[in-house]
Amino acid sequence: MTDSKGSDDSGSSGSSDEVPSAGTSNTEDAADRAEQVSSELYDLIGIKGKASETGPGVSECGDKDPEKYFKIFHPWTFTPPSADQLEGVMERLKTELPKNGWKVVEYGPDNSMNKNLNLTADNDEKKYSVKIAYFAKDESPNLNLMLVSGCYQVPDGEKVYRF
Repeated sequence: MTDSKGSDDSGSSGSSDEVPSAGTSNTEDAADRAEQVSSELYDLIGIKGKASETGPGVSECGDKDPEKYFKIFHPWTFTPPSADQLEGVMERLKTELPKNGWKVVEYGPDNSMNKNLNLTADNDEKKYSVKIAYFAKDESPNLNLMLVSGCYQVPDGEKVYRF
């Protein structure tokens, strides 16, 4: 597996750096796996709070055959009972994620007026990447998470189901 972590700021969607293979799976099992990884991330946040109930989705895998290859994405939001509970959570995640198989590849404020703190981490073993944004200045401060898998290939004789 090549580990190319360069960024493509051309704004083109659908095409990305070398996306690692996540192996063979049908879309339902891969979506279940994404929910499991999201649950592990919830536990690493270390605070009890409300996670949005958005489920995983299926997307194309770059320019690979969309009938045979797919990625799973799972966007969700974490909102704590009180805003002050999120103080220091990003720093804690920056420390805790590597202890749990994740490699932090980006950390720092974004370019918005609010300078929202962002963290991107890859897990080569699980074949997932997560981007976490801390919206501290929102009316209801929260963490916004986007989990994305590597490229899965469906088993022979099956097709990609989109949901």
